[in-house]
Amino acid sequence: MDIEEEIRSLQLDSAEDNGDVNLEAGNLDVENSDDKMEEGDDNMEEGSRDAVEPVQKVKEKKEEHDEVEMNKKRHLNVVFIGHVDAGKSTTGGQILFLSGQVDDRTIQKYEKEAKDKSRESWYMAFIMDTNEEERAKGKTIEVGRAHFETETTRFTILDAPGHKSYVPNMISGASQADIGVLVISARKGEFETGYERGGQTREHVQLAKTLGVSKLLVVVNKMDDLTVNWSKERYDEIESKMVPFLKTSGYNVKKDVQFIPISGLLGTNMKTRLSKETCSWWDGPCLFEALDSIEVPLRDPKGPFRLPIIDKFKDMGTTVMGKVESGSVHEGDSLIIMPNKAQVKVIAIFIDEDRVKYAGPGENLRVRLSGIDDEDILAGFVLSSVANPIPAVTEFYAQLQILELLENAIFTPGYKAVLHIHSVVEECEIVDLLEEIDMKTKKPKKKKPLFVKNGAVIKCRIQVTNLICMEKFSDFPQLGRFTLRTEGKTIAVGKVIDAPSKKSKRSSTN
Repeated sequence: MDIEEEIRSLQLDSAEDNGDVNLEAGNLDVENSDDKMEEGDDNMEEGSRDAVEPVQKVKEKKEEHDEVEMNKKRHLNVVFIGHVDAGKSTTGGQILFLSGQVDDRTIQKYEKEAKDKSRESWYMAFIMDTNEEERAKGKTIEVGRAHFETETTRFTILDAPGHKSYVPNMISGASQADIGVLVISARKGEFETGYERGGQTREHVQLAKTLGVSKLLVVVNKMDDLTVNWSKERYDEIESKMVPFLKTSGYNVKKDVQFIPISGLLGTNMKTRLSKETCSWWDGPCLFEALDSIEVPLRDPKGPFRLPIIDKFKDMGTTVMGKVESGSVHEGDSLIIMPNKAQVKVIAIFIDEDRVKYAGPGENLRVRLSGIDDEDILAGFVLSSVANPIPAVTEFYAQLQILELLENAIFTPGYKAVLHIHSVVEECEIVDLLEEIDMKTKKPKKKKPLFVKNGAVIKCRIQVTNLICMEKFSDFPQLGRFTLRTEGKTIAVGKVIDAPSKKSKRSSTN
């Protein structure tokens, strides 16, 4: 065996010891060790040791390069919302297939599974709906999560449930989203069911706006259906009904909303533009182009760190999951978990499956921590900077818009509901109605209200039993907007307008 081969075998041995064989790295290192070989056999051991070191350096450089590449692309969370059976999971699955995240063999497997369940058209949804209950019922229950990339952007898909029983899960998905894709079925009868009073299209739009989804793509799906057949009349009818409703929900339709016709099942007008043979009247972009061109406000990477925790588990220590709403985090940082004021240290940071040393705002992270047990963490706790921790309160002032109360209900002091704010779900009570805003003049009415009805905008004081983390809406919109629900229905949306009273501040320091 000559010197070159011996060095090569040593490198492969060391790579095998580390659990992986890197032939390319091996080749690189043989070149790097040429100078050493010229010095003769006496220095062979030294040469081989030096040759092994560049393998590690090459690996480290590659990891650093991957991290730089990852951070070059902007990251956006996209939540798929809409009425049950509009085709959210199918559209999400088709996006993953078209962007190369799912191979043909997996699709064939899902096609067979769907056929066995006599649900041939559901096979694309199986990519997003992974548990058996979801597949059996054809309904998304949990918020499905998947990733895909275009040339300029890394996207995380959040596939929210459409069924009204699972709206709390949808709220948890939308609260993490930057942009929304509202999926509407063009099939005759299906759009009407979703849009009419009681349909989830309306509630999802209102919730998305409240939860900070400022940009909306309205995807008119199932345009290939026999009852539609890419009809411009049907598309225009849906658009004409949706536009006034989107305006009343607070969207600037010209700036923040875009309509696109697609077929989620066939993948038409998703990755490539519609052909004139299929649809002669559409000249707009395809779905991927529209997603790529959306502009969202930049977050402050130097702001105080805020990561609302949506889940936690044990994995070589305590690991928490959530989206960075403000600031940045580095491996080795000391942070504090509020409201229980637990000091923790960051051991590792993961974006998707990749370990990184640093992450900025907008990223979905798994953060491994030391200094706390997973049993001491609840969803809704917030990982924040020690120097500027998030306030924890039991009482706050808010501005509320009453959407639709339960039948015969009156909104008065003493009214109880469930508060959803970022990842917090907590029972609350309206303690005091302070003033009602006149919708015409936008000024407070002179008389203090005793009660209010649907459509009213009021300022009030709200109390919760346990300490919860929140910010003033004017400081951190994402951590200062909330919804009130009762008996499975969203009755009001609101924003935190002021810090709590001295009384609750005292209780939060106890």
